[in-house]
Amino acid sequence: MARLHNKVALITGIGGGMGREAARRFAAEGAKVVGCDINAQGLDETVRIVREEGGEITGIGGVDLSDAATSARWIDDAAAVYGGIDILYNNASIQRFGPIDELAVGDWELTIRGELSIVFYAVRAAWKHLKARGGVIVNIGSVAGTRGVEFMPQNVHGAAKAGVINLTQQLAVEGGPHGIRAICISPGFIETPATRFLVEDPPPAIKATWDRIPLRRVGQPDDIVNAAVFLASDEATWITGVNLVIDGGSSVLG
Repeated sequence: MARLHNKVALITGIGGGMGREAARRFAAEGAKVVGCDINAQGLDETVRIVREEGGEITGIGGVDLSDAATSARWIDDAAAVYGGIDILYNNASIQRFGPIDELAVGDWELTIRGELSIVFYAVRAAWKHLKARGGVIVNIGSVAGTRGVEFMPQNVHGAAKAGVINLTQQLAVEGGPHGIRAICISPGFIETPATRFLVEDPPPAIKATWDRIPLRRVGQPDDIVNAAVFLASDEATWITGVNLVIDGGSSVLG
């Protein structure tokens, strides 16, 4: 039997990259996926791919999860598709980067809303559905939420993702009595269509970072999703509150 057989999985940001891979893999493992993305074209492409691969998926496009009311509507609409929620996979994010003395206040606020508040909004709306089944929350953090990052200024991104990591820990405490598990996965650098240019032609400072990765390669979306499948499955029923760093070993370097 597939590891996520008949689980209802809500996955945000499925229009490409790690979100698309999550939708494909969760569906392949037997989950009934309801996904959303603000990019309707990317969402439709993911839905087409998943269905061609034999998976079950419903897509809801044009959803701005950084708006609390819109997020709540998406959660309730998505829960209604299959009559509940077993897994909430918070993958979507919106961020800006810049040196601390140049980053606009508006970009700081957008990133906090688009990486931290976005998780709170979705979890808050989904809580009643998760309590009904004892579901699982999978949040995507970042290694930037655990340490400084040398190759580009990630001050607000790191602050937001540190918040996601700590929020996950608190959700594990509050959710435990209801049978709700909360997991955070913190990727290192992942190659996606949006970041591929940094792999194909990296500036010297970034190339030096890639060369120091102990496993000698940058991450791929399935490196993250492989872990998410296990953590969301019934094989992991005594795992909650953890932040799993997946970065090829970079975080162990001094």
